[in-house]
Amino acid sequence: MAVAKPPVSPDGVFLRLSGITKTFGKFEALKSVALDVRRGEMVVFLGPSGCGKTTLLRIIAGLEAQDTGAIVQDGRDISRLPAIKRDYGIVFQSYALFPNLTIHDNVSYGLVNRRQGRAAIGERVRELLKLVGLPDSGSKFPAQLSGGQQQRIALARALATAPGLLLLDEPLSALDAIERVRLRGEIRALQQRLGVTTIMVTHDQEEALSMADRIVVMNAGCIEQVGTPREVYGTPATPFVADFVGKINVLPAVAEAGSQFRVGALSLAAARADVPPGTAVKLYLRPEDIGVHGNGSAPAGSFPAHIAKVEFLGAFCMVALSPDAVDVPALIANVPRQVADGIGFAAGQAVAVSVPAAALRVLG
Repeated sequence: MAVAKPPVSPDGVFLRLSGITKTFGKFEALKSVALDVRRGEMVVFLGPSGCGKTTLLRIIAGLEAQDTGAIVQDGRDISRLPAIKRDYGIVFQSYALFPNLTIHDNVSYGLVNRRQGRAAIGERVRELLKLVGLPDSGSKFPAQLSGGQQQRIALARALATAPGLLLLDEPLSALDAIERVRLRGEIRALQQRLGVTTIMVTHDQEEALSMADRIVVMNAGCIEQVGTPREVYGTPATPFVADFVGKINVLPAVAEAGSQFRVGALSLAAARADVPPGTAVKLYLRPEDIGVHGNGSAPAGSFPAHIAKVEFLGAFCMVALSPDAVDVPALIANVPRQVADGIGFAAGQAVAVSVPAAALRVLG
């Protein structure tokens, strides 16, 4: 009896994960994870070590078997297919190139296994080496290339068979900082140019924010939030996301009438007004949203503070603030360099601090 294939999703979903669970002994690595990845988008799994992001990637690749749940790729149920029968290319953190093979032979490895003709393979390898910016490296060996160049070759090899899905397992973590920034831009530009559906695993927030169409923030085997980089950074859905993605000030508070919140001796206004008075909450505030003002320039609603410390960080200064009001926690503000230079911040200086209501994120 023939088994009907799942229909191609009409809403643009290329990969659908439903109820994925995985345990290792008594440890729950993944807890009923569900996710849709749209065709052509770049999704980044972001989270701390041990959160389950790499395990989930390996399950998608067929390198690990889920305990329960289903995986449907392009209308095809691949839940129990072996890795060799799945349609993907993968790039690992360690490059995983064959040291005894030339770059040409490394890139063509998957094509040879598919028994393509020599002329077609040669043309495809030349095309890919040009695509990753290393057109003259075919006769070299991996040891003759830099780390960044080796990772470009690993990317070319992953793309050689024109897979429907590209998987990237922390591909930049072994590179130095400058090469990492350069290569992440190249990978993103290449992904957009080819339109290949891509999933990347990283613990680097900056990589996730700069490369992703959508970020999947994971914690303790669960998905905490899925959203665009702006959504995840600007409107975190949970305290974990707020704490993990970017730097943030956390202020214990008690809700008052309307949209006011009591923080020590201060009363701060927030955009959210649906919290019953007397409810204990936490207010989350990004350092760049805090206004720091010199004498005579303080807007209405600001409160007095003293500068505890100033750190020059190039494009901005990180300013540690001690509010004068009783029981108000210290704050960290990021102030643009031009503003800091104009005011002339120094330790011990009296300033005024303003907090826009729209910038305060209220979470339980």
